Amino acid sequence: MKKDLLSFKDWTADQLHSLLALAKTIKNNPASYRTALDGLSIVALFEKPSLRTRVSFDIGINKLGGHMVYLDTQSNKLVGREDVKDMGANLACWADAIVARVFAHNTLEELAESAKVPVINALCDMYHPCQAIADYLTISEHYDDFSTVKLAYIGDGNNVTHSLMLVGVALGCEVVVITPEDYEVDENIIKLTQARAQQFGGKLTVSTDINAANGSQVLYTDTWLSMGDETPLADIKDTFAGYEINEALMEKTGAEYVLHCQPAHRDLEISSSLMDSDASLLMQQAENRMHGQNAILVQLLNSGFKPKN
Repeated sequence: MKKDLLSFKDWTADQLHSLLALAKTIKNNPASYRTALDGLSIVALFEKPSLRTRVSFDIGINKLGGHMVYLDTQSNKLVGREDVKDMGANLACWADAIVARVFAHNTLEELAESAKVPVINALCDMYHPCQAIADYLTISEHYDDFSTVKLAYIGDGNNVTHSLMLVGVALGCEVVVITPEDYEVDENIIKLTQARAQQFGGKLTVSTDINAANGSQVLYTDTWLSMGDETPLADIKDTFAGYEINEALMEKTGAEYVLHCQPAHRDLEISSSLMDSDASLLMQQAENRMHGQNAILVQLLNSGFKPKN
C-alpha cells in the first residue's frame, strides 16, 4: 500500500527518529545508496518557483540512481488547467512518485487521492515537511538529545512554523513560537501540536513576547512575507521590527545557533552579519534538505533497500 507524505502530523516519534537516522546514514554513506532508486522516475510538479527545493530534489534523486522530471507551471495554479484528479491519475501512469510544490494543501490531497503512487509535499500553504526534517537533522548534528533542546521560532506564523511545531514536540523538543499579534500560527495546528506534545513528551509555547525565547539553544526565523505575498514591506515592517534575529538577541537569549530556511532578506528578519557568523547553520541546513528528502524518498519508495557495503 502506497504511503504519501503530505505532513508529519500523523507520524510517531519512533517513525521520525528512524527517518532522521536514515537521513544521517545516507548523508554519511552516499555511495551505499547509489542504486536505492534505480529505475525509478519521480515527477516534480512546481506551481511555485524554487531554488533549494528544486535543486536538492533533482541532485538528490540523481545521487540515489533515480530520474526526475521537472514540470514548471510558470507559477500558475494547477487548478483550472485540468482537474487535479486527472493530472494525478495520469502522472501515476508513468511516474513512481510525485513531488509537488503547490499553493493550496487541498491540491496535494486531490493528487494523493487520485494518484496510485506516493505524493510528497514539497511545500504548500499549510505545511513544509521536507524543510522540517532538514531542520531537525541539522539540530541533531549538534545536540545528541532533542529533549535538551529549546527551539524558538520568531517571526510570521506560517507553513514552516506548523511543520516545526508538529515534528519538534514529537521528537521531544521544547518549541517556542513567537509572532506579532495577528500573525499567529493556525489555531487548529496549535491544538494538534499540544496533543502530540502530551503524547510524545515535547512542549509547545506560543507567545507574542520576544522574551519567551530566553534560554533557547537555537533561534529560527523565516521571511516576514511568504513567497507570492504582494503586501508592501512598508506595511508590515513596523509590526515585525521588534522580531529581528541579530547578535544582540542571540546574546540576550543565550542561543548558540541560528536557523533560517531561506531565501533570507538580510538585515530585515535576520542581520547579515549573523547569517555569516559561526553561529549560523544556514548552509548546513540547506545541504540537509537533500539528505532529508533522500531519506523520505527511500522510506516511501524502497524501504526494503539494502545498502551496499
